[in-house]
Amino acid sequence: MATNKTKAALLVLADGSSYRGWSFGAKGTTVGEVVFNTGMTGYQEVLTDPSYCGQIIIFTYPELGNTGVNQADEESDAPQVKGAIARNVTFRPSNWRSTQSLPGYLQENNIPGIYGIDTRALTRKIRSVGSMNGAISTEILEPEVLLSRVRQAPSMAGLNLVKEVTTSEIYEWSESTESNWEFNPAGVEKKADLLTVIAIDFGIKRNILRRLASYGCKVIVVPANTSADQILAYNPDGIFLSNGPGDPAAVTEGIETAKALLSAGKPTFGICMGHQILGLSLGAETFKLKFGHRGLNQPAGLSQQVEITSQNHGFAIAEKSLGADVEITHLNLNDKTVAGLRHKTLPFFSVQYHPEASPGPHDADYLFEKFVKLMREAK
Repeated sequence: MATNKTKAALLVLADGSSYRGWSFGAKGTTVGEVVFNTGMTGYQEVLTDPSYCGQIIIFTYPELGNTGVNQADEESDAPQVKGAIARNVTFRPSNWRSTQSLPGYLQENNIPGIYGIDTRALTRKIRSVGSMNGAISTEILEPEVLLSRVRQAPSMAGLNLVKEVTTSEIYEWSESTESNWEFNPAGVEKKADLLTVIAIDFGIKRNILRRLASYGCKVIVVPANTSADQILAYNPDGIFLSNGPGDPAAVTEGIETAKALLSAGKPTFGICMGHQILGLSLGAETFKLKFGHRGLNQPAGLSQQVEITSQNHGFAIAEKSLGADVEITHLNLNDKTVAGLRHKTLPFFSVQYHPEASPGPHDADYLFEKFVKLMREAK
């Protein structure tokens, strides 16, 4: 509930609709693409996922911030979103792992938020009309004035946001032995006979790196603009194409690098944007979805095999654009868009969802084992 100390806030969408509520997080004005996430948990992982760069997130679960935030659950160094929208927000969290409240965390990282609005109605609008730009403000409370700011913002279609989130330098992934993320597959010896994987960072999540390391990989993360020659100089056992934000077709440098790497025949695994980059490098096309897939229980599968998956994407590969040498391995079972593919003769495969979870189910964790198997067979 609002108190005397709570500041009023305004949300305006590109179609002219407006919603009044209360501020949580930073004061000021922010503009981005308004999308919704249907997960009941994992708000901190969502906020820090680089794939959400440039977006304002509607959280459909009605309570946000009950368990606070903590450093261990961050998927990057800081929140990557432009803003957050909630029905109710907790200012006094209760959880043994919590080190800070969500409003305090967002304020510290200069991320505005608005709460106290009807997020059900807002989500229904986005589902009906489609994702669109919007703005949250605590300083501009006249809808028409804020709308003019919204209409000046670029569309997500055609936008390359990878350059805003990719690493600026090459590094080898490592994590403190004090981490509480230890989750090792049975029978894997992490320190013996390590496989070298070059991960191209289009906006990579930390838990992807954890999962690769847990399956016995030495992971070297490189910027998105790293050349194929630089990557192949490491003589890697495999190439990983990461998740990331924005329009995949606009990441032309990454697509060209992927094309050059594929000619080397190294086992290659792509997740989310990495899936789209792989498809584009194989000659396919991508398109923008009406409102995207963002949640923790998206069914994906084919031939009577179903996985419950974590998803976060606003673009997809056009099925009819795939060549004869590419096979679809998974469909999103809600709308039948392409959710997985593999090359019929070469060791390349990818999925349009997040097998590393964080947050989400572990149904698809076997894909990391599949990647390792391909690399072992190629040695």
